[in-house]
Amino acid sequence: MSPYIISILLGIVEGLTEFLPVSSTAHLRIAEALMKIPLGESACAAGNATCLHDVAYWQMYTIVIQVGAIFALCLLFLERIINFMRTFPKGDRGDRNWLTHPISLTLIAFAVTSVLALLLRKWSEKNLGSLKAMALALLIGGIVMWAVDVWSTRYEASTTHVEEMTLPQALWIGLCQTLSAVFPGTSRSMSTIAAGQLAGLDRPSALEFSFLLSIPTMIAATGWDLIHEVHGGRVAGAATAAAHVTMNSERWIVLAIGTVVSFIVALGVVEWFLHWVRKHGFTVFAIWRILLGGALLIWGTKYIGG
Repeated sequence: MSPYIISILLGIVEGLTEFLPVSSTAHLRIAEALMKIPLGESACAAGNATCLHDVAYWQMYTIVIQVGAIFALCLLFLERIINFMRTFPKGDRGDRNWLTHPISLTLIAFAVTSVLALLLRKWSEKNLGSLKAMALALLIGGIVMWAVDVWSTRYEASTTHVEEMTLPQALWIGLCQTLSAVFPGTSRSMSTIAAGQLAGLDRPSALEFSFLLSIPTMIAATGWDLIHEVHGGRVAGAATAAAHVTMNSERWIVLAIGTVVSFIVALGVVEWFLHWVRKHGFTVFAIWRILLGGALLIWGTKYIGG
């Protein structure tokens, strides 16, 4: 298959799944495996001299194309972000302060996630290549998300606007977001949305704060992973300091295509997702997670690999 077509398809997958609570990591892993993209140790088993560079390139590729989705979210929320900056620290109603303004709460939740993710990084890396761990995270996360969404409809939310959020709510959401860093397949969106609902936020508020929190989280995570890969980080599950990404004109074009496609698709998905959630909630995404997680547990190893 042409690398340009592969890039378009992966860009679509990234743009579709990055902000939906279904785990973009899992969907990209499945898509890459089905398209025979070399990402694991078995890809280099034949001893091909260029194989290592291919693995390094595609690992870097899946990180970089997330930038397109990040830019899409920043563009869609630009007016909201500017308003938050304009009203900092007192807020629109004058009832906020340096600790309770939405910008502060977002950064606090991000800091909680970052510190815990760094402390647990070595342990979490053990799960990065595990299809079983990813399948279980999809399955369990889907069940939790469904239960939380149903439960939340039976009680009146205490917080209906992000501007009403409290410091304990932000700390709780940041803590729960750590699950997505430790267990691939959990989904950053799922963990923050479900945590927000449990903390008393209604669906739109939980979703909006999830989007706001994803901006610094994704920028930091993407930057960290990109530096780690380009400067000879983990490739194919082994410490290979000499590994590096070899770029040429074709690879730059492939990378640009994936990033642009991810940006365009994410623009449409975020808008659609906001409207869908207000009317229908998260049940359909929970069901998809359960079905996909179950299918991976049963057939994943056979058709995709370990």
